[in-house]
Amino acid sequence: MIQKLVGILNKVGINGFLLGIFAAILLGFALPDFGSSESMVPWKPIINIGIALVFFFYGLKLDPDQLKKGLKNWKLHLLIQASTFLIFPALVLLILSFFPSFNEDFKIGITYLSVLPSTVSASIVMVSIAGGNIPGAIFNASISSLLGVVITPAWMGVLGNSANFEIEFLPTLGELSLKVLLPVIIGIIMHPYIFPRITNHISKVKYLDQTVIMIIVFTSFAQSFSQHVFDPYRLDTLLELSVTMLSLFFIVWGTIYLLTRFFNFSREDRITALFCGSKKSLVQGVVIGKIIFTDPAVLGLVLLPVMIYHIQQLIAGSVIASNMGIKK
Repeated sequence: MIQKLVGILNKVGINGFLLGIFAAILLGFALPDFGSSESMVPWKPIINIGIALVFFFYGLKLDPDQLKKGLKNWKLHLLIQASTFLIFPALVLLILSFFPSFNEDFKIGITYLSVLPSTVSASIVMVSIAGGNIPGAIFNASISSLLGVVITPAWMGVLGNSANFEIEFLPTLGELSLKVLLPVIIGIIMHPYIFPRITNHISKVKYLDQTVIMIIVFTSFAQSFSQHVFDPYRLDTLLELSVTMLSLFFIVWGTIYLLTRFFNFSREDRITALFCGSKKSLVQGVVIGKIIFTDPAVLGLVLLPVMIYHIQQLIAGSVIASNMGIKK
């Protein structure tokens, strides 16, 4: 049982990449000046090029024909996207309003987490393990990532005020369109010409994604440590944040489950809605956050709830998926 669980965790991302994230944070702690904005290394252009490449390859992997075919199951798509971009933020606003004493510094990060798109690979893998609708998972995870480029900054423009944070929506959207959406569109256009030639090697692209993410995490936390952003927080604050993130996962999960029962979804569609609607993308969170939160020290603080939720959703989701797979 333990060996099987380890195998599942490896498949959904709790492996070298997750260890790399922790290593990047520790490196930022050990070498804050090297990763800060004062470093001699030109981190900003390196990261910008990396972001463009990440989303170019993401677009390259999208098959336009498969996306067109996936439009038929509109009830499933509507629920998943509503869960990701409407229900999740609404629940977070409700929770934060009930706990006004919650640490103000983390409210921005939790609010930001709530408006992020769904993760792609983890959602699809867990839906597959649990016996859900795999084509529906692929379609919704892909569409969610594209919608997030517009919806995430739009929501932050609205909800950021409740967390004492403001962004200028149009300039942010323009920058995201240039750095994220344009590479995706170019990748989709080039899909029929390039993808068939590199399909046997496309799995290696994940190493590019992971490297870019780890560089952003390293520089963000290095800047935070260099400015002593985390000095006021004790271990019990981190524990409180972790409990909040785990509780949020199960509240969202339970809400989606009730909705799938109310709308009489099939077992396969219910599984897909549960896993896709409750997940949040660390990759998108880091990349979009780099553009929205221009101060790396603030970004480090914002990413903390996102990374904690990411780890917990993988562990909890993997255990649930394994149990569902046994019962199917």
